[in-house]
Amino acid sequence: MGSDHSCKISVVIPAYGSELILPELVNKLEDVFGELQGVYKDYEIIIVCDRSPDNTWSVIRALSAQRPRVYGILLRMNAGQHNALMAGLAEARGEIVVTMDDDLQHSPEDIPKLIEKIEQGFDVAYARFRSRNHPLWKIAGSRLNNIVAGYLMRKPADLYLSPFRAMKSAIRDDILTYSGPYVYVDGLILSFTRDIASVDVDHHERFAGSSRYGLRKSVSLWLKMATSFSLVPLRLTSILGLIVSGLGFILALILIIRKLTLDTVPVGWSSLIVTLLIIGGVQLLALGMLGEYLGRVLLTINSRPQYVVAEKVGFEGRSTTERKS
Repeated sequence: MGSDHSCKISVVIPAYGSELILPELVNKLEDVFGELQGVYKDYEIIIVCDRSPDNTWSVIRALSAQRPRVYGILLRMNAGQHNALMAGLAEARGEIVVTMDDDLQHSPEDIPKLIEKIEQGFDVAYARFRSRNHPLWKIAGSRLNNIVAGYLMRKPADLYLSPFRAMKSAIRDDILTYSGPYVYVDGLILSFTRDIASVDVDHHERFAGSSRYGLRKSVSLWLKMATSFSLVPLRLTSILGLIVSGLGFILALILIIRKLTLDTVPVGWSSLIVTLLIIGGVQLLALGMLGEYLGRVLLTINSRPQYVVAEKVGFEGRSTTERKS
């Protein structure tokens, strides 16, 4: 897959509920790139509005009109952070692509550290936060996600999967070959390379407003990782089913022995109901997992789009990035 690179750095930012933050974020990005030397002054900022209910898109339009290096993409429907990221990656022309959140908890001043790792030869560089300014449930969920990712996708134990990352354009091109509707960018990265570096940075307070990335979206992202890049959940339900079936067989054998030796019928409706509930629960768990996989296969076969673009700003007159499909 080839691409026509016409700038050195692309910064791709999915935006949702950040109308109060984006002007300051763009100012800080411009300050950072203004201090860099040589080719690093050649950059672009692509902001993807994931159908935010506030005035985020109006702010992006205004920024693009005022700043020639700022480009905006509006999605017709909310697609989720990783799908919105794909929309930005599809338009990015940089030899190095940086992705970050829109809330200024990722400092633009740390971008040169990520770029330095790419220049050293790494395919991808992740920011690893020394501490995090998130609620405890979110921190615990992130740690659990990293543990599960290590088991499901063989992620290196010392690698923290952060949305603040930099990658070579070749990795970006590889990511864009994925056409399925359920996108998990980190899973795709780990499918294409293990030449990954980490950079220790600080995690800052949100600049304004409150995060809208709640528990439901976190669970949805976890399911994308678990069911899109591994068959381990299916295998675990199979193993669990075998274990419960084995326990049921042992219990039945014990009851038969008691019947033959004691000549009494055990009275234990409660234990019987508990056993039935356990077996039924395992069956429902297995059916639910199968349904999750089959549903994703159905939507993939039906070519459900990753995202739908409603509008773009700033791209007029810009040379279109050509990619081979």
